[in-house]
Amino acid sequence: METMTANHADTDARGDLISYLDFHVAAGVDAALDEQPHDRFAEAEPVRADAASQAEPATRREPLESRREPLEPRREPLPPRREAPEPRSEPPQRDAPSAEEPPLAFRRELPSRDAPAREPPRTYGNAAGAKPGEAADDARARAAQMKTLDELEELLRGFEGCGLRFTAKNLVFADGNPQARVMFVGEAPGADEDRIGKPFMGRSGQLLDRMMAAIGLDRTSAYISNVVPWRPPGNRNPTPQEISICRPFVERQIELANPDILVCLGAPATQTLTGTKDGILKARGRFYPYRLEDGREIRALATLHPAYLLRQPVQKRLAWRDFRMLKSALDGSAAGK
Repeated sequence: METMTANHADTDARGDLISYLDFHVAAGVDAALDEQPHDRFAEAEPVRADAASQAEPATRREPLESRREPLEPRREPLPPRREAPEPRSEPPQRDAPSAEEPPLAFRRELPSRDAPAREPPRTYGNAAGAKPGEAADDARARAAQMKTLDELEELLRGFEGCGLRFTAKNLVFADGNPQARVMFVGEAPGADEDRIGKPFMGRSGQLLDRMMAAIGLDRTSAYISNVVPWRPPGNRNPTPQEISICRPFVERQIELANPDILVCLGAPATQTLTGTKDGILKARGRFYPYRLEDGREIRALATLHPAYLLRQPVQKRLAWRDFRMLKSALDGSAAGK
């Protein structure tokens, strides 16, 4: 029994030694520095004891002196330390004027947001430098002369009466089937639409595709456009002047497409095309009469913009009600025909 116990103890000791060696190997020890092992903890004990015995009397004998001595040299640098704040106060004085100016990041955005390099204030890109009212009248006169959607698109590609043309990458005219019975109109293109050249290409466009699919529509059975065919810089909202200049083009586009039902996506499109002043949450879910230049009338349904639904998913239930109304209206008009 004793022999077994001794063997078991040897085994444990050997395992401890192996573990200890593994620890040294893991720590990076790869060679012995002395013939005999040293217990560094034991060697350090006398040193710590001597240090403690020497420190205690010094602390007891001259507690005041030990506190005063460090204070003496600190009094000498006091005058320089009083002077130090004076130069420090100068940088804020030099930087003070820049506080009235926007930070660099904002200043870089200001030209593209408020005054594009090719769009000076109160100038709308045309050679004559027409005022907004004149540019809108010119747009209406030109749009009325277009006989087809292709001609209207070609006109917009060369139109210089709106400054957004000079800041946008592409004209975003339309997508889908111009012979469709329903036409969707949004506000203005975003970055994805500007890059691709078609409306509703980003996340909001993907949501619109799913919303249309829920009532049996897709881009082959719907026509899609915007009130403003060029992206405003920085995705800002179009100004009233920009909308007034672009409005004749979208109105002519609706007239040439001649859908059975017009769907206004969001407040700007609804207010521009129907004339209502109500917010979109009050205006949505209703049909408005949309009158064409030739006297014809189209029913216009106001609903929420897909971009708004991405920010407020809880409102999708309202949009679903609106699309069910659209589905019923399309089925009813088809039955009437």
